[in-house]
Amino acid sequence: MAKIVITEFMDDDAVAAMSQRYDTYYDQGLADRQDEIAPLIADAAALIVRNRTKVTAELLDAAPGLKCVGRLGVGLDNIDLEACRARGVTVYPATGANNLCVAEYVIANAMTLLRGAYQSQDAMLCGEWPRQSLIGNEMAGRVMGLVGFGGIAREVAVRASVLGMQVVAYDPYCLADDPGWQIARNVSLDGVLEYADVVSLHVPLTDDTRHMIDESALAKMKSGSIIINSSRGGIIDEEALASALSDRRLAGAALDVFETEPLTAEAAMKFSGLNNIVLTPHIAGVTHESNVRVSAVTAQTVLAHLEDNGEQAPQQ
Repeated sequence: MAKIVITEFMDDDAVAAMSQRYDTYYDQGLADRQDEIAPLIADAAALIVRNRTKVTAELLDAAPGLKCVGRLGVGLDNIDLEACRARGVTVYPATGANNLCVAEYVIANAMTLLRGAYQSQDAMLCGEWPRQSLIGNEMAGRVMGLVGFGGIAREVAVRASVLGMQVVAYDPYCLADDPGWQIARNVSLDGVLEYADVVSLHVPLTDDTRHMIDESALAKMKSGSIIINSSRGGIIDEEALASALSDRRLAGAALDVFETEPLTAEAAMKFSGLNNIVLTPHIAGVTHESNVRVSAVTAQTVLAHLEDNGEQAPQQ
């Protein structure tokens, strides 16, 4: 009977559905014990991961019978896609299943940072009344700039438009006649940086996008603008961003992803003392609702792949 190994957290109902049909090994802490994964997948037909499990060529070599990898999310930079192709291993991201929650994360942080009133609690509890210093800005009438214009970015564009924002976007892979341009104006990367009040990043981490937002790019952004990264760590040069925030050239930033994950105390030092940044631990794409959707989609695609490839399920 085929074996499925799951190395990170997954909705219990989806795990149960797979367990009813195949031998399923589930340990959501395996990503923290990478060296234990290879022996567990030696006889596995499917591997299911999130973003922390490193699916390398060496790991794939330990699983000669592996047929597919299910990704509980959409980013694939932790999976060696070339090695998977060479070994005939199909990779299934849960495309679209967490678009809504990431879009809501972007809008929530845009509101928080533009309004600027998200760190008043300590002062209030001390009896202060810092009203004048906390008068911020509205979303309406401002410009949302999107770097990358895939499914998540389009959900952001819809919500930003409803809130009265203009939307501009940059995506060199999006055709000029794509219907998505009905809700956003197609501009260059420099156009997004120079025109937008809120810049939100929605690109994968590749050699071309690593440190796409560097010191030079940040210098092109409007004074008083904010930037939000819910895509992948490494897109922004964090040292350059910390400097721009410290100098108040930017009004604020929200980071859900980092060059080092989990973010260590040493790596976080660059942000120490900044009161215009929101840091979250890679949770933009995870809500209770999205976890159910992502898990269900992943379970369905993995089960279908195993069945289509003749992997034996137990007799009912």
